[in-house]
Amino acid sequence: MTSFWRGERIRLRGIEPDDWAAFMRFAEDEEQLGDLLNPPRSAEGLRTWAKEQAVTTPDGDCFQLAIEAVDSGELVGAVGSYHADPCAGWFEYGITIGAEHRRKGYAAQAAVLLLRFMFAERRFHRCEARIFAHNEASLALHQRLGFVEEGRLRDRVFLSGRHRDLVMMGMLSEEFARRHPMREA
Repeated sequence: MTSFWRGERIRLRGIEPDDWAAFMRFAEDEEQLGDLLNPPRSAEGLRTWAKEQAVTTPDGDCFQLAIEAVDSGELVGAVGSYHADPCAGWFEYGITIGAEHRRKGYAAQAAVLLLRFMFAERRFHRCEARIFAHNEASLALHQRLGFVEEGRLRDRVFLSGRHRDLVMMGMLSEEFARRHPMREA
């Protein structure tokens, strides 16, 4: 049997201290996309963050994982579960892929692995994703995965000098199971 956390092209793993430089590049890539604009972090700050992540126990059902390319062992992105509410049965997730690794299927495989864990193993009923309306590639990815646009918050975020819409997308566990059946052991 192969690892639950491994797909054809990627594997999900914990964040290691040496991953800090890749996370610095991911932050720069997201800024170039117009998705996030935060003050720059120092290399030492990211080194400290990565060291802390490497030894941190997940906070319940909220965690972040590194996405590693199977063929090269290179860190290509990160995926995580955020704002989980086990009583109501929903969680929010997010994903980022480094610019040079986009459009290679890494994001889709990482999302399916994380969603399979949260739906099948942790028994959540619903997943939510918040996507900037101008990020057409992410919207298309989530539609291919089976997410449904459930709402649009007009002018919800301020990025790159202007207000932008935020698209709320969701998927239910049974919708995921139909589209992404469990693989045989």
